[in-house]
Amino acid sequence: MEINGVTIEDTFAEAFKMWGSRLIITAATEQWAMTTAQAATGFGTSIIGCGCEAGIGRVLGVDQTPDGRPGVEVLFFTTSKKSIAPVLLVRVGQCIMTAPTSACFNGLAAEKTVAVGGKLRYFGDGFQSSKLIDGRRFWRVPVMDGEFVIEEEFGMQKSVGGGNFLILAESQTAALEASEQAVAAMRQVPDIIMPFPGGIVRSGSKTSSIYKGMTASTNTAYCPTIRQQVESVLPEGVNSVMEIVIDGLTEGAIAEAMRYGIAAACQPGVVRISAGNYGGTLGQFQFHLKQIMA
Repeated sequence: MEINGVTIEDTFAEAFKMWGSRLIITAATEQWAMTTAQAATGFGTSIIGCGCEAGIGRVLGVDQTPDGRPGVEVLFFTTSKKSIAPVLLVRVGQCIMTAPTSACFNGLAAEKTVAVGGKLRYFGDGFQSSKLIDGRRFWRVPVMDGEFVIEEEFGMQKSVGGGNFLILAESQTAALEASEQAVAAMRQVPDIIMPFPGGIVRSGSKTSSIYKGMTASTNTAYCPTIRQQVESVLPEGVNSVMEIVIDGLTEGAIAEAMRYGIAAACQPGVVRISAGNYGGTLGQFQFHLKQIMA
């Protein structure tokens, strides 16, 4: 298969079961809502070293938020249901409650929930108060700029992490430009995030290493500077590779995002589109490129 002269490899992205949660952050201004969201999702690129994968979803208008203020959606993903609670407690408590004018609400209607506001309310030292509105409990915690409003429970659901595709290009400039175009196109799709910086990762990994204790190391087969020293899979003319990783609340959301991204990435300077997998031995989900782009 070719799109705009770019070869789409007959391969698949291998993704994994995760648990996801969506929060709505609001503030007095859109700038402060975004600043708070950036702080809350920082250092959330890879489950390997960060404990979670996190990112910013949609920017919300005043008619889309529970309190009628500017807002931003953020998504968090962990490998187990049990690990969602500590991640949210730390990030909401340290990054959202501390931010000027902020409030935090549940953004995911789900059967399973985790108590966050119900625990952070104790920061109010006995002066916190609650209100039940349409079956949802909200806490008002006194803070120095007024009060921090937070919902008692946040929804969580089974999700998918690790959807991906690789952009093989003639140069670093071409790879980066194509990746930026792909990320911009994918941001149109709801219920997904691209957790790496700017949505792009240049240090793709494999699940082995020559060093004891290392669970991951650089994906040598795709590193152009050592192609003569390893079993390289890079075709002639490819001198730079970028990867885009996608986490989603649903399998369908990831497939749609990949469709948008791959189409946008097929531009001059790009030689091939591929994907990262482990032969289907580790992940529970397979996103076949040709099926997605058919």
